[in-house]
Amino acid sequence: MPDQALSGPSLRVLVADDNPVVRAGLTALLDAHPDIAVVATARDGAEALDRAVLLVPDVVLLDVRMPGTDGLTALPELCAIAPVMMLTYSREPEVVAEALRKGASGYLVHGEFTAAELIAAVREVRHGRPAVPDSLGGSYQPHSFSSHLQSAVAQSSEARPLPVAGLHRHAVHQSEFGLSSREVEVMDLIAAGMNNRQIAATCFIAEKTVKNHINRIFAKLHSSSRSEAIAHWLGTAHEGWSR
Repeated sequence: MPDQALSGPSLRVLVADDNPVVRAGLTALLDAHPDIAVVATARDGAEALDRAVLLVPDVVLLDVRMPGTDGLTALPELCAIAPVMMLTYSREPEVVAEALRKGASGYLVHGEFTAAELIAAVREVRHGRPAVPDSLGGSYQPHSFSSHLQSAVAQSSEARPLPVAGLHRHAVHQSEFGLSSREVEVMDLIAAGMNNRQIAATCFIAEKTVKNHINRIFAKLHSSSRSEAIAHWLGTAHEGWSR
């Protein structure tokens, strides 16, 4: 059941991700809801733990792979403080299984959920209800935890070898925002934290061309900054969501 903004304190969220663009994008997306407040961000698991101990958030959004102390290492201690939802680009079945085994209450993959689904998942996790999409191993039932892990691990033989970036870009982003294939590629690199010069080198195009692409992307995403664009980008729809 959704939180009622006027009946109690805001839903307080801690966002832990080593990518500053992702942190800013998630903060902008979550803070746009009057009953949700991002009370702190962290660059790695150790920093997330320090801030969680200090602030005791209602929900922690935690990346898997971060330099220093990664998400899976910090997960058990964070779970002792607040419900944790993994929010990451890692969709490998064995990683999903380990995260759930270590206590994660939810697991979402960037690009495979809408903004509304992310908000709903944060609220579900806050109330002790699991939030794992069917695409990561079938319906997750709180009282059949081991069967869900088996289902997640079993997917390893069926999972496509494509990286996450290749799972949703063209069909979804082009239809959702009207982006060209090149614009999808450029936006992916923006989301990865690259600057214009790095994007130009990666795509073998001029930096001026990158700027032109970014201007068109911002117009199509109705965004005026990288942070605002990433907030829309991280919430792109994908089939297979289930609460």
